[in-house]
Amino acid sequence: MPRSAPRYSLQTMAQITLVEAVNLALARAMADDSEVIVLGQDVGRDGGVFRATLGLLEKFGPERVIDTPLAENLIVGMSIGMAVEGLKPVCEIQFAGFAYTTIDQILNHAGRMRHRTRSRLSCPLVLRTPCGAGIHAPEHHSESPDAMFAHIPGIRVVYPSSPKRAYGLLLAAIRDPDPVVFLEPTRLYRLFKEDVNDNGEALALDTCFTLREGTDITLITWGAMVYETLQVADELSGQGIAAEVIDVATLKPIDFDTILASVAKTGRCVLVTEAPRHCSIASEIAATLAEQGLLTLLAPVQRVTAPDVVVPLPRLEHHYLPGRRQILAAVKKTLEFA
Repeated sequence: MPRSAPRYSLQTMAQITLVEAVNLALARAMADDSEVIVLGQDVGRDGGVFRATLGLLEKFGPERVIDTPLAENLIVGMSIGMAVEGLKPVCEIQFAGFAYTTIDQILNHAGRMRHRTRSRLSCPLVLRTPCGAGIHAPEHHSESPDAMFAHIPGIRVVYPSSPKRAYGLLLAAIRDPDPVVFLEPTRLYRLFKEDVNDNGEALALDTCFTLREGTDITLITWGAMVYETLQVADELSGQGIAAEVIDVATLKPIDFDTILASVAKTGRCVLVTEAPRHCSIASEIAATLAEQGLLTLLAPVQRVTAPDVVVPLPRLEHHYLPGRRQILAAVKKTLEFA
């Protein structure tokens, strides 16, 4: 991978990838606020395993860009200590499958700090980690534990799906006074580029993004699956079917108002996620639609998910990940329901 410094700078408009947008947001946050600290394994000299922190050590120095040992529990524990003492740590766990040991710190300390101290202390940390399959990596490098993190009280879970949303949502996460788990879709890191204006403007957390307006069916998704879902919406448009596409973006708390309003308009809904099916974010959204939107539904809600198995090695990865074929089949089933 290239080790040269990024070719874009602060206060510019640039067509960049999602991983470059993460880098841009980190640089902007650190330039704007001296309390923002970046730490994690290989984030300094090497610029991170995906080069998301490339160039930050040279710009901001070793006191603000800290290489840590390979010890995920330590990385998050240090970040909690920094956060309660007034800093704003952004820690990186190299892959989501390595973050399970950090749940002790996130659940028992970060998520409870405000409650435990009656708001005397807050914990403004961000845990960044690449998430999801599709890059031909081993199992622990390819998992999607979004629901696991979302089940923890006291934290937000954010999952961007494009360079623009990665930039704006990461800035919002860093500025949030409470802990945020920021999942980054590995498969989209370098898949496409967008014009991103480095203006320092954050996007709203806890808000769904309606990426495409439609009247016939609502497609709800997040993370890497937004890419295939938009492709399916384009294909459906050619068949005269107007699909509304919603990117959930913040997985906790979920903006159910936008979701319920969309399904009330279209009457039909397909949920798309690459996470396992059982007890997933998709399950939570489907349950809420059943509780609060049942009378607006013209057909049962369909879920397109990965199977409830361990992520396979690369040769079988294409069998594991849901794709356009599965999404189209769920759409057809929903539209055919009388």
